[in-house]
Amino acid sequence: MVSFQYFVASSLDGFIATDDDNLAWLLQFDGFEGGQDSYDAFLADVGCIVMGGETYAWLLEHEPGTWPYPDTPCWVFTHHEHSAPKGANVTFVRGAVREFVDDLKDEAAGRNIWVVGGGVLAAQFADAGLLDELILSVIPVVLGGGKQLLPMTGPTPPLELAASRTMGRGIVELRYRFPGRS
Repeated sequence: MVSFQYFVASSLDGFIATDDDNLAWLLQFDGFEGGQDSYDAFLADVGCIVMGGETYAWLLEHEPGTWPYPDTPCWVFTHHEHSAPKGANVTFVRGAVREFVDDLKDEAAGRNIWVVGGGVLAAQFADAGLLDELILSVIPVVLGGGKQLLPMTGPTPPLELAASRTMGRGIVELRYRFPGRS
C-alpha cells in the first residue's frame, strides 16, 4: 500500500529551518552515524516526491547544476512560475493536495510518496487526513524560532510511535503513524 510519508529533520524546539531558510544548524551534522543508512533505506521505498515551491527554489539555489532526485518523479506545489532542471522529471501543480492524490499514487507505482516539505505543505497533507507517517530526526540544537515542523490548523489525536532509535551525535529518529491511517 502506498503511504504518504513526511521524512524530515527538526531542531529540539520543532523548527525545520530558520526564518531565512538557513540550514547551517542541520548541515553541521552531515555524515552522522546511521544517517546515510536511514536515508538510503527510506529512499529505496519512495516512488514519488512532493515538495513546496520554496523547498524547490532552495534546492535549485543550493545545489546548482545538480538535481538530487534524478530517478524519481517530483511534483512541486507552487503559486510561482518555475522551470525544471534538464533531465529532471518535475511536474508543477497548483491547488489543494487532495485533488492530486490519485495522480501521485499512480506516479509512485505502488511505492511510497515522500512529502519533502516544507512544513506548510506537509501540514496540508496532514490536515486533509492524507499523511500516513512522520519520520522525524530530532537534531540536538535549539533554534528559538524559524519555520515550524508541522504548522497544522489544530491538534491531532495522539500519534502512534512505530519505532525509535538513537543515532550518532545525539540524534534520535522517531517514526510516528497518524491515527486512522493504515
